[in-house]
Amino acid sequence: MIPIAGSAYTYSYATMGEFIAWIIGWDLVLEYALGAATVSIGWSQYFNEFLHTFLDVHIPYALAHGPFEVSNTTAGMYAAEFGTRGIINLPAILILFLLSMLLIRGTAESAVVNNVIVIVKVAIVLMIICLGWQFINPAYHTPYMIPEDAGSVKVSTGTINYSDTFNHGWLGVLRGASVVFFAFIGFDAVSTAAQEAKNPQRDMPKGILISLVICTALYILFAHVLTGLVSYKEFLIQGKEASVTYAIKAAMGPSYTWLASLVTVSILAGFSSVILVMLMGQTRVFYTMSIDGLIPKIFSKLHPKFRTPYKSQWLFFIFVSLFAGFIPDRIVGDMVSIGTLFAFVLVCLGIFILRRTDPNLVRPFKTPIYKVVCPLGAAICLAMIASEGLENWLRLIGWLLIGFVIYFGYSIKRSHVRHGKVEGATDPTN
Repeated sequence: MIPIAGSAYTYSYATMGEFIAWIIGWDLVLEYALGAATVSIGWSQYFNEFLHTFLDVHIPYALAHGPFEVSNTTAGMYAAEFGTRGIINLPAILILFLLSMLLIRGTAESAVVNNVIVIVKVAIVLMIICLGWQFINPAYHTPYMIPEDAGSVKVSTGTINYSDTFNHGWLGVLRGASVVFFAFIGFDAVSTAAQEAKNPQRDMPKGILISLVICTALYILFAHVLTGLVSYKEFLIQGKEASVTYAIKAAMGPSYTWLASLVTVSILAGFSSVILVMLMGQTRVFYTMSIDGLIPKIFSKLHPKFRTPYKSQWLFFIFVSLFAGFIPDRIVGDMVSIGTLFAFVLVCLGIFILRRTDPNLVRPFKTPIYKVVCPLGAAICLAMIASEGLENWLRLIGWLLIGFVIYFGYSIKRSHVRHGKVEGATDPTN
C-alpha cells in the first residue's frame, strides 16, 4: 500500500503526521541499530565457542566482553579467568565491520549471502528439534509454567528450587515475551526494503505472513526442546554463553558432539544474517528520513559505484560498535525490546487511523477485522511494555527526549514536507 522504504516510520508519516513519524523513526534506532548490537554480542560468544571447539584456543575474557561484565564461572573455556573483568568485545565489533562492508557493496550481493544462510540455519533448527526431542527431561517442564509463588517444587526426579529473582506465572510469561520480542524484528525489517521488491504490494504481505507463521512454529518447538534438555538455572552460569551448544553437550552426551559443532557454525551464520537485516533496515529508515529533510543529507548520500547509503552505514557501524563493544547484552536487549514494542504500538494505531480516514484507498492486502486486530495488537504491546522494569522505561524516556531536542532544534526547520519541498524517496540501490 505504501511501497517505499522506511518501515514503521513511513506508515506513521502517512497516517499520523510528521511529529509522530519522527518519534517512531527515532525509536527505530533502538529496534534496528541496538538489535544489531545485541545479536553481535551473541555472535561473539559463539565465535569464541567455535575457536575453542575447532582450534582449542579462545579469545581472552577481557577482549570478548565489555567493562561491565565479570566472569562468574569456574567451568568451560573461562575456568582460569574467574573474576576477570571485560574490557572490550572485539569479535562483536569485527562482525559488524565485515557486514557493514558487505552492505556497502549492495543489497544484491547481501541477499545472495543471506538466502544461503537462511537455508542452513532452518535445516539446523529442524535437526535440533528432531534429535533433541528424545532427550527432553520432563522434570524441567514440570510445572510447564512456574507458579507465581513458586519456591521448591517437587517433581518425579526430586526437587527443583526456583529463584525468587525471576518473575513467574502469567506476569512472568508477559515479561518474558517482552524481553524476547526483538526476535520478531525481522518481519518488520522486511518492509524497509519495500522499494527493492518487484511487486511490493503483493510480495510484502505474503513474505511477512508466511515467514511469521513458519518462524513462530520453529521458535516454539525449539524453545520447548532447549528448556527440556537442561534446567533453566544452568543458563544463568555455565550455559550463559553459547547456550544451545552447552545444552546439547550437557544433555545429549559425547556422541552428539558433532551436532554441537555444527550448531556453533550454523548459529554464527544465522546471527550474521540477522545482523545484516538489522543494519540494512536501520540505514534504509534513516535514508528515507534524510530524503524528508528530518536528518542531515549525509544519511542519504549514495556511493558513486554501489549506489548504497555508505556514509550512513559507516556512521551506524561506529554507533552500534559502541554498544556491542562496551554494554552488556542484557541492557542492550531490554532497550531493543521496549523500542520494538513502542514502534509496533504506533503501527497498529496507524493502520486503524488510515482505515478510518481513507477507507477507499486501494489496498492489495487488508488487515482482517481491523477494528479488533489493531486495538488488540496495540493493547498487547502496551501490556508487555508495562511489564518492563522502571530502569528500561527511563532509558526509553531519555532516548525520546534526545530525539525531541533534535526534532525541534533541527528537523522542524528543515522538513521538506513542512516547507513544501517534497522529494520522492528513491531506491537507494538503483
